[in-house]
Amino acid sequence: MSATPAPTSIPANSAASVRWLTPVELVVLGAIWGASFLFMRVASPDFGPVALVEVRLLLGALILSPFLWRARGQLNGRLWLRLAIVGAVNSAIPFTLFAWAARHAPAGIGAIANATAVMFTAVVAFWFYGERIGKRRSAGLALGFIGVVILASGKTSGGAVWLPALAGTFAAFLYGIGANLTRKWIVGLPASAVAAATLVCASALWAPLALAVWPESAIPAKSWLSAALLGLVCTGIAYLLYFRLLYRIGAPRASTVTYLVPLFAVIWAWGVLGEPLTLSMAAAGALILAGVALSQRA
Repeated sequence: MSATPAPTSIPANSAASVRWLTPVELVVLGAIWGASFLFMRVASPDFGPVALVEVRLLLGALILSPFLWRARGQLNGRLWLRLAIVGAVNSAIPFTLFAWAARHAPAGIGAIANATAVMFTAVVAFWFYGERIGKRRSAGLALGFIGVVILASGKTSGGAVWLPALAGTFAAFLYGIGANLTRKWIVGLPASAVAAATLVCASALWAPLALAVWPESAIPAKSWLSAALLGLVCTGIAYLLYFRLLYRIGAPRASTVTYLVPLFAVIWAWGVLGEPLTLSMAAAGALILAGVALSQRA
């Protein structure tokens, strides 16, 4: 899940005929983004993190390219440079960190760490732009930090997971930076076009590195299928669904999908791979999501 921000003005649509769609689409989006950690867990050992992320970026950009084509008249050299920086910070690097974490720890570890992105967005806004945090949000950040410490201190199958947990947490921190850079740097460009452009730039940046480390041995079909689903469904189609929600219900309500992603990631990993939910993962997830809820509550 990326921290791509919403447009500054979002029209509301409260027609009764579409009300039932909102909870359904939120659940579907949570399930899709939760599955991304499963697909990374399956494909990363065979592809390697960098090559897998390049496939993900390329396929995601392909799905979203029509939005970029519509906005092509608004793009210039300076904006492309900014989009490239955001693409690296908000897509290429964090995607790679999550893929690396999925290679070394259960899928739920990265998904739980990913939930801290909402809180890091507030922290970065405070550090970089002096935006007020407030007591309630500060308490939420403290809960989330405690959750990260518990997550990093846990073990699965007898092995420590602190390094994958920290990699996922740093990826979430980069999402926070990317969200703030986008909000300050890229004004007037539709959010869907921003997502498409950043994926295109990230794919171009990562392509030489991916070619340099591309696996020499044949990649199994199940890993190719996981990589394809990761790019087409969990990146391209998921962003389309996310932007539908942004325009219909606004960013605060759309961000509630944050609570669903770790839940679905653990369910997918348990059902498909047989990975257990440990006590430390459950405690960390509860604290992090409680911190997110506290910091986001209106």
